[in-house]
Amino acid sequence: MDRDRQHVRIAIIGAGFGGLGAAIRLKRELTSDFLVFEQADDVGGTWRANTYPGCTCDVPSHLYSFSFALNPQWTRSFSGQAEIWTYLRDCVTRFGLTPHLRLGHTVTSVAWDDGSRQWLVDTSGGDYRADVVIAAPGPLSEPALPKLPGLDSFAGKVFHSARWDHDHDLTGRRVAVVGTGASAIQVVPAIVDRTAHIDLYQRSAPWIVPRKDPPYSAEQQRVFATRPDEAARHRQGLHDLFEQTTAFFTGDPSVETIAALSRSYLERKVADPGLRARLTPHQPFGCKRTLVSSDYYTAVQRDDVELVTEAIDRITPTGIRTADGVERPADTIVLCTGFRASEYLGGVDVLGRDGTSLQDHWAGVPRAYHGMAVPGFPNFFMLYGPNTNQGGNSILLILEAQAQFVASALDALRTNGATWVEVSAEAMARYARMLERDLQRTVWAGDCDSYFHNAAGDIVTQLPRTGGWYREATRQIDRADFVFGGVTCTTS
Repeated sequence: MDRDRQHVRIAIIGAGFGGLGAAIRLKRELTSDFLVFEQADDVGGTWRANTYPGCTCDVPSHLYSFSFALNPQWTRSFSGQAEIWTYLRDCVTRFGLTPHLRLGHTVTSVAWDDGSRQWLVDTSGGDYRADVVIAAPGPLSEPALPKLPGLDSFAGKVFHSARWDHDHDLTGRRVAVVGTGASAIQVVPAIVDRTAHIDLYQRSAPWIVPRKDPPYSAEQQRVFATRPDEAARHRQGLHDLFEQTTAFFTGDPSVETIAALSRSYLERKVADPGLRARLTPHQPFGCKRTLVSSDYYTAVQRDDVELVTEAIDRITPTGIRTADGVERPADTIVLCTGFRASEYLGGVDVLGRDGTSLQDHWAGVPRAYHGMAVPGFPNFFMLYGPNTNQGGNSILLILEAQAQFVASALDALRTNGATWVEVSAEAMARYARMLERDLQRTVWAGDCDSYFHNAAGDIVTQLPRTGGWYREATRQIDRADFVFGGVTCTTS
């Protein structure tokens, strides 16, 4: 083992909501001996990276924030990127995380060393030894770049929505927007007033429900600030409402209620029957991510916007040619093509016992015990890992539950007098069987093509149960499901 490595008890990878939430939990309740490694030059994760025009969260503000750090000053029901990023940076200051941050440190690999019973953590800013690794790079960090023939030949400007080029002025330009997912339906209304023309390339029409986004009044903000119980009550009401929507994805007949709402909204907003037909989804409601917008349909109907549903044949130096032979000129291409959400760990090479790569262990199908632990990888935990994305509620509820679970595991290490802990193969197999059974009952199973699946069609992102179930299941580590090693004493 390289003795020149700096030792830290806990290494956290990623400074988004997951990594920062875990860090706050550790510092408040367990230890200050941890470091947070972040490849970017600031915290925030996806809310630092995604600065495209119109970027807004589709979960209500008071629910898309930590339960232990309520923000009475949210300005709107659905906050924009800048406000969420400010909130996260304020949390860093509020909870004293700055000394623990290692910004500009890209973690390239973590490897378990059986001799020292520690992880060897290699980063672009130096190498470390850690007793425990918490990986929280997030699934929305690596853009998915489409393999479009001729893309390299395009003479104009090309960029992904998550890498927005703010130095490139879109005023008076012909812009091709590729994709009609969550970012596209925000980008198009936000830029359409200054572009000369937008061609919007749609592969499949999304289900859209209207966004009700009233601002919070100064009086409401004052009440939330002076009466934290009212802020908590408001948050709980939002939680209860959104928790019900999980049923829409798990075979509950009530899904038709919200599907009917979406269809009715489309009919009210789009008068032209031909355009409306092309904007009508053909996949089951919930098969793909349900989108929230109250200005997208208005933007698509403008004379200077064309919805293109023909498949892209190739990119030419001056535009995009579709399968019907039509070439539409463009001087800018914006790729609103999402993220590599089904690929986990953000490019970090994770080597467990005997040098086994986690990606090889998974053999293409990422599975983890409650999305966090894998046999053969001791003292290693993932946040927002496989099958922990909810269909309806806030991911922060899951991330807080996972921080609680990791804290419970670390406490079990202490009380057992052990140096390492890992989930047993039997417990992992049992959880995987339950997961597969429950997933087959959901709308995501069968003929459903979305980023919820890997290339082979396995559902690798979604949790087929409610957030409430998950929080209860992960409240405390079930010691019978884990193996403890390096025990030096036993404490009752």
